[in-house]
Amino acid sequence: MFASGPETGHENRGVSGPLLVPMRFIWPYGGSRVFLTGSFTRWSEHIPMSPMEGCPTVFQVICSLSPGYHQFKFFVDGEWRHDDRQPFVNGNYGVVNTVFIARELDVVSPSVSPEAPSRSHMDVDDVFICSEPVPTISDADLEVSRQRAATFLSRHTAYELLPDSSKVIALDVNIAVKQAFHILHEQVNLFYELKKHAAVKRLAQALHLKGIPMAPLWDSFKGQFVGVLSALDFILILRELGNHGSNLTEEELETHTISAWKEGKVHLSRQIDGNASSYPRCLVHAGPYDSLKDVVLKILRSKVAMVPIIHSASQDGSFPQLLNLATLSEVLKCILRHFKHSSSSLPILQQPICSIPLGTWVPKIGESNVQSLAMLRPNASLGAALSLLVQADVSSIPIVDENDSLLDVYSRSDITALAKDKAYAQIRLDEMSIHQALQLCQDANSINGQRCQMCLRSDTLHKVMERLASPGVRRLVIVEAGSKRVEGIISLSDVFRLLLGV
Repeated sequence: MFASGPETGHENRGVSGPLLVPMRFIWPYGGSRVFLTGSFTRWSEHIPMSPMEGCPTVFQVICSLSPGYHQFKFFVDGEWRHDDRQPFVNGNYGVVNTVFIARELDVVSPSVSPEAPSRSHMDVDDVFICSEPVPTISDADLEVSRQRAATFLSRHTAYELLPDSSKVIALDVNIAVKQAFHILHEQVNLFYELKKHAAVKRLAQALHLKGIPMAPLWDSFKGQFVGVLSALDFILILRELGNHGSNLTEEELETHTISAWKEGKVHLSRQIDGNASSYPRCLVHAGPYDSLKDVVLKILRSKVAMVPIIHSASQDGSFPQLLNLATLSEVLKCILRHFKHSSSSLPILQQPICSIPLGTWVPKIGESNVQSLAMLRPNASLGAALSLLVQADVSSIPIVDENDSLLDVYSRSDITALAKDKAYAQIRLDEMSIHQALQLCQDANSINGQRCQMCLRSDTLHKVMERLASPGVRRLVIVEAGSKRVEGIISLSDVFRLLLGV
């Protein structure tokens, strides 16, 4: 084996010797207890690894190693393991991973095993190990996956999304916008509060709560559902309140009805993009016997988070019944259940997300004609964040530090936190920072105590889909293991655009 000298270990113990280079070891395959050992510990010491914040299946530890060649292995839940995505060799301790650290930090040679090609996915703070490009999925496999996914979605209907019991909120168009704001805030807050406690988590599922601030609108005069009220409406309202030339004041918000707002929104939409038709006046909805494919396409084309499932026994559509609010998350669960024992029939599922055309990624140096990923610093104003959400037509913005490492995410749904204690009436959008706004929803809008749901570029599409199918999760931020540097973002919509090729 390649045992290191006494100056090498998982910390610098003050022994003089050659330069020690901090290196981050990653085990991205889960487990309860994970340890690292190697030639740098003389194979006698097991170094505990810690789960990465926001990625509980990814374990990491930083070791200070001397330049040279090292071997290592992972001890996962009592079983010796190696990572076959990193360079490995057969040694005295079985199959072990290898790493080479150059003496000159500015010129680093890749570690190439004579028995296996270099396939390192290890993240290093000061040393970078080269890796071979990840092969992209073939056009044939992609087409087969899309055809089978589309066939499944076409053969199943929205009726299968109906829960045994549920709670669906609808708002009358004649209630005040302020009241609607508070109602949706309470619904979102209730969802996340129930999700925090295991004892009542089933209650959230039984009530079929969505955690999405959106509600269908009922016009009692017409006897019809006529639209929806969403977080985007509240963003536009708060921006209008902050507009010095606005005719809408905080006092008027007390009596301003949803119906009046919707009429004013048409005029406002012309000011934003010059095209009022970009905001549909008619309600986008589906029937219980519409195919899941039709439901998905309606959500994607309308750029909404959900569509109401409405049924009427009358041919003229009178006396409509609101049965459910269909989301992409629910459809995704159906796909995962159907292909659970036959995932090989969708070849794309086992592909790492970095090898398929999925999501929005931070452009690489020299890349052009690619969509940029909108990010903001925590000291940016809330007004800047809301403007970016509207103008860039995105549902969330990663909040990063000066190194572009992920700190938090500000989403459209976070706007409902301003309803608490009428915070919206006490702030100025250009004076409140994103950091301050996020503090208002620090204890809410989180899943298992984590607001930021993350994944790695090496994660498979199947793993990403499983996370996105969790209630309340609508996007994953792709981060670099260890540094949490933002590399991209994947939403539910991105997954379905990939599966359907739209």
